[in-house]
Order: sequence, then C-alpha cells, then structure tokens
Amino acid sequence: MPGTADIGLIGLAVMGQNLVLNMNDHGYVVAVFNRTPVRVDEFIAGSAAGTNVIGTHSLDELVGNLATPRRVMLMIKAGSAVDAVIEELLPLLEAGDIIIDGGNSHFSDTVRRTAHVEERGLRFIGTGISGGEDGARNGPSIMPGGSKDAWPFVREIFQSVAAKVEDGTPCCDWVGSDGAGHFVKMVHNGIEYGDMQVIAEAYHLMNTGLGLGHDEMSAVFQSWGAGELDSYLIEITGEILRFRDERGEPLLERILDAAGQKGTGKWTANAALDLGMPVTLVAEAVFARILSALKDERVAAAAQLGSGVGFIDETDLRNTFNSADDEGDAALRSRFISAIRDALYASKIVSYAQGFMLLRAAAEEHGWDLDYGRIASLWREGCIIRAAFLDEITAAFRQNPQIVNLMLDGFFAAALARAESGWRTVITTAVTHGIPVPAYSTALAFYDGYRTEQLPANLIQAQRDYFGAHTYERTDRPRGEFFHTNWTGRGGDTTAGTYDA
Repeated sequence: MPGTADIGLIGLAVMGQNLVLNMNDHGYVVAVFNRTPVRVDEFIAGSAAGTNVIGTHSLDELVGNLATPRRVMLMIKAGSAVDAVIEELLPLLEAGDIIIDGGNSHFSDTVRRTAHVEERGLRFIGTGISGGEDGARNGPSIMPGGSKDAWPFVREIFQSVAAKVEDGTPCCDWVGSDGAGHFVKMVHNGIEYGDMQVIAEAYHLMNTGLGLGHDEMSAVFQSWGAGELDSYLIEITGEILRFRDERGEPLLERILDAAGQKGTGKWTANAALDLGMPVTLVAEAVFARILSALKDERVAAAAQLGSGVGFIDETDLRNTFNSADDEGDAALRSRFISAIRDALYASKIVSYAQGFMLLRAAAEEHGWDLDYGRIASLWREGCIIRAAFLDEITAAFRQNPQIVNLMLDGFFAAALARAESGWRTVITTAVTHGIPVPAYSTALAFYDGYRTEQLPANLIQAQRDYFGAHTYERTDRPRGEFFHTNWTGRGGDTTAGTYDA
C-alpha cells in the first residue's frame, strides 16, 4: 500500500541533505535513503531532528513510504552509479512513477536514460540544480527536462523550493525534452568557468600589474558590484580579498594557484566543438585552469625563461593614456581600473553570447524548444552565475526571441561599443607587460572576428583544396556550389568531397 511521503531522495551528501531540509521547510514530507545507512541515522538525529523527514534503510522501504505517483530523486555522483540505482529502482516502481536525476549528469546520458525509463512505462526527469550548499538549503536555480508529462507532478515542489526573483517568480521552469535540462545546466557551468576567469584576470592585473593591496582590490570589486557588474561572483570576490587568516594576513595569498575542475566546463567546450559553435571564452577558461595546474612546470619555466615585466608603473600608465603631466598617479590608476572593468564586462557579454549560441545550436540538433529568455531568468537568482546582468538578457530575448546573437541586441551592442576602448587598452598593456589575459584576449578576438565581413578563411580553403582536393565555394557563384582547381598541373579532377571535420 502506498505511503504518504511526497517525494523520496537518495544521496545524503551536502547538496542532498540541504535540499531535503529545504523541502521540509516548505511543507513537504521527504523519505530519504543513503547507501551508507549510518548517514541516514546521523541525518535524522542531527540536522533533520524535529522535522517530518522519514529515514529509510533500503530502496524497498523508501519506495514503500511514497505516495503515488512515486517521485524518487537521485542526488548522487554522476556516471555509472546513476544507472545502477535506476536499474534497482525500476522493478520497485509502477507505471507513471517518476525518477529524477538531480546530479551533474552529462546530457547525453539523460537522453539515453529518459528513453530507457519511458520504455518501462515510467517517467524520467534530468534536472540541473545550481547554487551550491547555500542554494540547496535556501533556494537553488532548478532546470528540469525529460519526460514532459512528469512536470505537472513535480512542478509545485520544485518551484516552491527554488530561488525567487523580486516579483516572486521562481527560478525554476520546464526546459525541454530528454537531456535539455542537463544541457542548460552544463552551459550554465561553462559560463561560470568563464565568469570566474574574467574576474581572476582583473584581480591579476590589479594585484601583479598595479600592486594594489587586498583591501584596495576588495573596495574596487565592491564598487563594481554596485553597478552593472552586480553579481554573486563579484560579491564573494570582494569578501575573499578582505578575508584574513589566523595571522591577520590575506588568506588568498596562502592559496596555491592551481585551479581544480569537475569537468562540466570541458563538457561545454566539447559540445561546442561537436556542434560547430565558437565558444572560445569557456574553452580558454578551461585551458587556463589546466595551465594553472602545471604549477611545478611553471615555476621551473619562470626560473629559466623569466616571468615578463609584470608591474605597470605610473610612467607606463601616463604613456598608455597619453596623459598630461599634471594628472596624478591616483587618477591614472583609477583610469586603468575603469578600463579593467570595461574589459571584464565586455568579455562577460561575449561569453554569454557564445553560451546562448551553443544553446540555439543544441536546440536545432536535438529538437528542443528552448525559451532563451526564460532560461536567462532561471539563472537570475539561486545559482552561481546569478547577476543583475541576466535581466538584460531576458529582456533581449523577450523583445526578439529570434535574435541570433546577444551582441546584436541594442543594449549589448551599445555596451560593447562603450567598453571597447578600455578593453583594448587593458589587453595591449597586459601583453606589453607580460601579464596573461587569455579570456579578455579571446573574447576580443571573437568580437572582432564576428563583425569582420572578410576573414582569411579563403586562403585556408585554397590550401585545403591544394593538398587534399577538398574543394571550395566561390564569391561569384551561389552558396552550395563547390569547385576544385588543379593547382600544380599534376593533379586530376577527382575531389575528396566536402565535409565539416
């Protein structure tokens, strides 16, 4: 006989526990299970004490406590473990019951799992959840996709526990079929990589380039957060810079400069390559983390090759801005900090534009009906990339749902134009002084390339046809007609055909 719990949750790590407590706060009865039974007991006796959470010690017991249609949510490590638990659950569930994967699964696995579960007469949801520990506890961004007819049975729970924007709209809505939810979460995470990198480059320029102290840099980020760069990552960067260790020194200086990653940024870059989309900033952010991890090699290389000029003094700034002699040092530094802000903001616009290009390409490839404005609003609160900036993206897609690139929207086109001078100044100054700014540089290269009517790819096509008879199109003939030239007089008329690899 079915039980009374509204939903079951498997996996009591940090995210799982906090999501359960969030659901309990909103009046839902949650039955929980974990592979290690003692963790269930510790949770029930600890942070879940006095709640309506039901602890169980087997999948049978978990399922038996659920009201129908049964809703079982998995908050476990992505990969084979998800498949294993699904296979254990299927014999215990009935037609119409719902399995929900709330982990960071690859979207292709979610496509496969949706089909597999639906073949058994059940329903499957793959949902991205962003916001970390705090978001799970107090309101995350939730991006569900999968079996569309499952949505009415989880909508109330998901939208109740999700973060809300100022007007009360939940940062949770149905994204699309099969793997759409997890794909959107993957792109979110890729953009997160980019956001973190552009902020890190600003820190590097102010710290190594200008020699600013941590409190000075914190104040800069705090001021940026009060304007159009208002965001969670800018906010916490200011807090990190202010934080002092037990010796009263900046803790940030004690943290090794070797960044880790869980793989979602790499998945985003791989998807971009698969779909033929130039998501260059996310890819560069991934490579920047990989380069940072080569700490020992970098130390050795710095000793052998030198480490560039580094510091940017007042004479450099005076020359950079063609400044009059009466302009003070503080004013010059302030002008360069403003230029850094421009470079960060412009690069951020490019990164989001590339992310939505990737979403559009995936929608066409997989037949997903994605609402890009709504997706932007799902990220407005609760998630790691939450920012006021996303309101403008939502507005851009509301005004023109068919816009092919955010950079073409009036607001963002004007913002890029205003930032361009400072953006270029920062990059040229950084290059001159040996300070790497890979995200700013690749973003500007994309911006320039995207708006260049004639690129040198005609030479590349000629080279490909020369050595491989891969053919080319002509400017004086309609698109879709392909030609081959016997460049050496020794070749023939046979071609290799055309392909995109």
